[in-house]
Amino acid sequence: MIALIDYGAGNLASVRKALRACGAELFEPAGADRLARASAIVLPGVGHFGATRALDGAWRSAIRGRVEAGVPFLGICLGMQWLFEGSDEAPGTPGLGCLPGRVVRLPDRTEAGDRVKVPHAGWNTARALAGPGHEPGIPGLDDGAYFYFTHAYAAPVTESAAAITEYGAPFASAVRRGNICGVQFHPEKSGLAGLAVLRAFVDGARA
Repeated sequence: MIALIDYGAGNLASVRKALRACGAELFEPAGADRLARASAIVLPGVGHFGATRALDGAWRSAIRGRVEAGVPFLGICLGMQWLFEGSDEAPGTPGLGCLPGRVVRLPDRTEAGDRVKVPHAGWNTARALAGPGHEPGIPGLDDGAYFYFTHAYAAPVTESAAAITEYGAPFASAVRRGNICGVQFHPEKSGLAGLAVLRAFVDGARA
């Protein structure tokens, strides 16, 4: 059973529908103690990083415990950003800290000085990274596929980056470290390309 965590940071309806379309058996834990039965965890979210304050000490401890036990984890949008140490959007709110680095605001100009509109809202490509210094790719994510984004803050390109996207500057649009995965885009709103990512996660959790 995949635990779909609702911490009040957005409507889970579209994520729930997409995961079920991929064959997932879901439950929404009412408390952190219910995570013990989860075979995988999905943490979606939209909006301000400060919303992650709802994931208090009990949730942090339970999620870390399951992740350290090898349970697959997928963070979507704000759920991915929470994997890092923190975000400039809410400097006093710590992230889970499974991945090093901080989330920063997207630039409103390119290096060439061209203006870009922030937030980044719409379709863009994700370029898969491979080779020394980078984590293996995200299952189901095809290099150069288009996904739907809506965000003003983004994660840095570090060794945990599994894919990058360019918008003003390059940022990590997908991350991975072992059983931990995250995507900045919304797979539930990204058509067949997004469903391929979710289906691969569901199949991996079932294996």
